[in-house]
Amino acid sequence: MTSTDDRDWLAERFEAERPHLRAVAYRMLGSVTEADDAVQDAWLRLNRADASQVENLGGWLTTVVARLCLDMLRSRTARREEPMGVHVPEPIVSAADGVDPEQEALLADSVGLAMLVVLETLTPAERLAFVLHDTFALPFDEIAPIVGRSTEATRQLASRARRRVRGASTSSDVSVARQREVIDAFLAAARGGDFEALLRVLDPEVVARADAGAGPSILGRSREIRGAREVARQAMAFRQLAPGARPALVNGSAGLVVFTGDRPFAVLGFTIRRGRITELDILADPDRLAELDLAAVETGRSGQASAS
Repeated sequence: MTSTDDRDWLAERFEAERPHLRAVAYRMLGSVTEADDAVQDAWLRLNRADASQVENLGGWLTTVVARLCLDMLRSRTARREEPMGVHVPEPIVSAADGVDPEQEALLADSVGLAMLVVLETLTPAERLAFVLHDTFALPFDEIAPIVGRSTEATRQLASRARRRVRGASTSSDVSVARQREVIDAFLAAARGGDFEALLRVLDPEVVARADAGAGPSILGRSREIRGAREVARQAMAFRQLAPGARPALVNGSAGLVVFTGDRPFAVLGFTIRRGRITELDILADPDRLAELDLAAVETGRSGQASAS
């Protein structure tokens, strides 16, 4: 083949791997923007490498992306001078009636917003070992060189991460349609100022987390509150915002985007189990909201969410 044919072949192979690489990077970083940066950097490195010497191109690219993500996570951790508290990852927001095919690849294997919040509590090495092994089935002897540990130590990293994930309520146990019913009831109660109705849709041990960036938390003095009564009181405090809520899919599950006028105020991701809300993750950082693609939700802003 000519050099042009070689480049075309390499570009085609890379594009075939791109959805998988983006999915790996999004789980590692919790940010579509950073995931795309990592994948693009992997392409640049592939162009500089001698691809003819690579026997398993998909495996090679996955390793490169994993190393890049690990470096980015470690750099992110090193920049934090103080504990950051709650960090809600960048959600993937879709129209309420469905996820587009490109988003489906990112959201495969139930990468809900609550799961990403738990992954944020792991060390970079734990996160990489868990994601690559438990989600993408890479063997530990291939992951070990990436994290610079023995195979057994890498196995222990994933085991610690797995215990943390299993100890959290990271996914809803009902259909999206049922999730929407519960969220509609939550909205209706908030709009009507019905405290008792709010308690009926909130799990007694519900956890609400809010990430407002550098600004003040929208949960009063805390970034995280627990218990149905505390969460209901906060919902009552923000009842004036309820009319600006629009139904959406947030990482493939039923959620809300709240607008104030033409500006997004918050994205809300819900975890619903046994018919009640067990977790509520809120991204209210104006700078990060401005970077989200909310076009599919904004086109429906003239309509209300189905609760009235």
